Amino acid sequence: MATHDSSAGDGFVPFFRRYAKSWVHAVAAAGMTAFGTLTIVHRGFAVLALASYVVPPVVLYLLRTPIEGSDEDTATDRQHDAAAADRATDSGGGSLERTKGDTEAAAITEPESEEGTEPSRAPGSATTVSKEQRRDADPAAARETAADRAPQAERSRRWELVDVPTETTLRDVCVTETGAVYAVGDDGQVLTADPVDGDPAEREWMVALEDGPAAEGENLSGVDATAGGEAVWIAGDSGAVGRLEAETRRHTDYSAPAGITDNWPGVAVAGPNGDETILLINGSGDVLRGRYRDGECSWDEPVTPGSGSSLSGIALADASIGYCCDTNDGVFETTDGGDSFDRIGPVGAGGTLENLATLGRGDCLVSADDGVVHRYGGSTWTPERVGEEAICGIARREGETIVCDADGVIHERVEAEWEAVDTRAPESLLAVSVDADGERAVAVGEDGTVAERW
Repeated sequence: MATHDSSAGDGFVPFFRRYAKSWVHAVAAAGMTAFGTLTIVHRGFAVLALASYVVPPVVLYLLRTPIEGSDEDTATDRQHDAAAADRATDSGGGSLERTKGDTEAAAITEPESEEGTEPSRAPGSATTVSKEQRRDADPAAARETAADRAPQAERSRRWELVDVPTETTLRDVCVTETGAVYAVGDDGQVLTADPVDGDPAEREWMVALEDGPAAEGENLSGVDATAGGEAVWIAGDSGAVGRLEAETRRHTDYSAPAGITDNWPGVAVAGPNGDETILLINGSGDVLRGRYRDGECSWDEPVTPGSGSSLSGIALADASIGYCCDTNDGVFETTDGGDSFDRIGPVGAGGTLENLATLGRGDCLVSADDGVVHRYGGSTWTPERVGEEAICGIARREGETIVCDADGVIHERVEAEWEAVDTRAPESLLAVSVDADGERAVAVGEDGTVAERW
């Protein structure tokens, strides 16, 4: 029976990792370099160069000579080896690769200590920080943790391209709380699909509005729904604004609000049916706030959050909290439903800001045309590279973030990492939306391209 020697570090690999951090390795490497240089005099020095690097670790290992290093390095190496052994055990002694489901299940079921802190760390590492302390340090920490841990059952759903009754470009989409879908695009077209009931593959898309709220065929670029999904607001070029009732499919034209006929590239809505707050953005950097009460709609004077640069995205988490971004690296927060805004940028983006999504105060994700998403944690911005193409659409819910890009690729944030889904659209995708439960997600884009997840 072989004896176990703790000084050997349980094998050559952990031994060599400690050796590589020692002074002996540094001397051996210098010797190899020196003898290697002398090969210009005689090729025989190549043998000495190789020997000076290879012989020391072999001799030290065979003699079980302890390598000088920190306790932290040793503990870390042993933890690494133990983890490798566990992975080998999980795979039944065969391949060390683990399936995606195994990895996610391990992340979800990892036990916590009785005090509610993270698992213990190796000696010499940073002090353990409780989850409560981490939330105090970053107001969005708890929400961000949830967004990184979507259940595997949801990840098993697939994206599919679907046929819709149009070939015009669709520029925005909204999945309501009921699971119904509304998409808007060029020539004033508004498409809708009822909530899923039965086989998702049999869901039907139809035209809800043929030529815009004023029947003039204005291009539409924004759509959003009330909290219960009972009403939907649309907005677009030449001051086009309209409201659709989900149950009756009746629409009301509110174009040229406050007498303004600017193009409205985005709209955000909050509040329940009949008690609605509407925010519109334009290319002059203005936000126009509307209030819909008991069938009547009133509009305030527009406000300019930034320097007048074109606003590119707006979102409301509720009737009070919301964010908007412009093309000059500015992001602005409102806590009074769009009556006023405070600057929380600049983001420091290398590209132009495209769109944003939010779940509440201190939580905002902004996408840019250089393939980067910037995350706001209440005080600082953190960039996360997703791809190389412009990220035109972004959607967020508790447990998940989805983006789509100009190359027709959809990315989902899984376990704090971005992953591209298998389905790829043939055209650019411009917008994406997901309902609060993740039961339905839809992305839309050029030439009537629509991708759904089920």
